[in-house]
Amino acid sequence: MDSVLIASNNTGTVQIISALLQSQHFSRIATAKSGAQARRYIAQSDFDLVIIDTPLSDEFGTELSIHIAEHSSAGIMLIADESRLFDKSSDAEDAGVFVLPKPISSDFFFRSAKLLDASRRRSLFIEDQNKKLKQQIQEIRVIDRAKLVLVQVLRMTEAQAHRYIVKQSMDLRQSRLQTAENILRTYEQ
Repeated sequence: MDSVLIASNNTGTVQIISALLQSQHFSRIATAKSGAQARRYIAQSDFDLVIIDTPLSDEFGTELSIHIAEHSSAGIMLIADESRLFDKSSDAEDAGVFVLPKPISSDFFFRSAKLLDASRRRSLFIEDQNKKLKQQIQEIRVIDRAKLVLVQVLRMTEAQAHRYIVKQSMDLRQSRLQTAENILRTYEQ
């Protein structure tokens, strides 16, 4: 994790958390005193980790954490007094926010931050894999549509259409997708 946003109404808490994070080599730490200011930061920049120390000057912080979860890929940590934790935490937890009780030890804070980072990285990896699979499915659809056109227009069998696309791709040194797109441009109108 490189960039962190700390949203807290308490300057002492901000200083303590900033010092803890700087000892772990975080390169960029931004602070916000209100939910509105934190929302502006989130709109302007991407953060790897957002720490919300409740309550904020203009809201409790649960709504902010849910907003960030919906509009950002940042890992979110909501720190609240234990007496108010259970009243406010269920919606935030459902949105994927790590909710921690105050007071929090530095060791527990770092373990939570590392766990949050690991889950965030895993989520981003899965999201990337999902995008790749969707792209592969789209390519297969285009190639299959080109095969169908070859079968309908040139009266090839499916096997012949497949071999034709593969051979054209090799002969022209292009991907099967490019070959299929060329076939579709030629025969579909």
